[in-house]
Parts: sequence; structure tokens; C-alpha cells
Amino acid sequence: MRSIYPTFRYPDAHAAMEWLCRAFGFRVHEVHEGPDGSVAHAELIFDDGMIMVGTGRGAQSRPADDDYAVYVAVDDLDVHHERARAAGAEIVRAPFDTDYGSRDYAARDPAGRVWSFGTYRP
Repeated sequence: MRSIYPTFRYPDAHAAMEWLCRAFGFRVHEVHEGPDGSVAHAELIFDDGMIMVGTGRGAQSRPADDDYAVYVAVDDLDVHHERARAAGAEIVRAPFDTDYGSRDYAARDPAGRVWSFGTYRP
């Protein structure tokens, strides 16, 4: 059972969800739209993890390249990296090996948020 749910707001949540699925491999679990067609609440799944997404108001500030708000564990880092790159993700840190045995990379989503991916599973 999950107990932590990162939540993201995007000016165009429908486009962001499509991109997150195409680039990072998420799957849409559930979407609830508001009366105006915006995303009031959505859930995206990756393996046994979940994030929540919704339509935000206004522009978001662009985080620093090393300010990883989200870390997602993946089985094959290099395949995942290539998928994200092919989908147009801005790779802000190319794949690298850590001293604790993980292989990691970082990419920016269309709203400017940096996501960190790696093989480390605590």
C-alpha cells in the first residue's frame, strides 16, 4: 500500500499526462475532469508507484537542474533514458554510475520540473 503521492500541477494537464506516459512510461490510472474540461484530479502509475496530476493556475517557476523533486526507480536505466530522449525530454544529466551501485539520469518535463531516474531501490 502506498503512503506518499507526489502531486504535480501543469497549465495543460492533459498534454502533460500524454507526455509523461510517452516519455517516461507512466500509465493513466484515473482521470476526473472539472466542468470546464480541465483535469481536476488524475492518477498516473509507474510499476507500483503513483503520482497525482491536475491542471494548475499560471506559470510554474523553473527548478534548478539538481533540485530533484522526484526519484523514480527503473529496471533498465539506459532503455528508459533512450525512451525519454526520443520523446523529446531535455536530458539535464546523462546516464552515470554512482558510488553506491545505482545508474541514474535526470530529465526535464515540459513544465520545467527535473525528474531523476535510477536503478537504486532503497
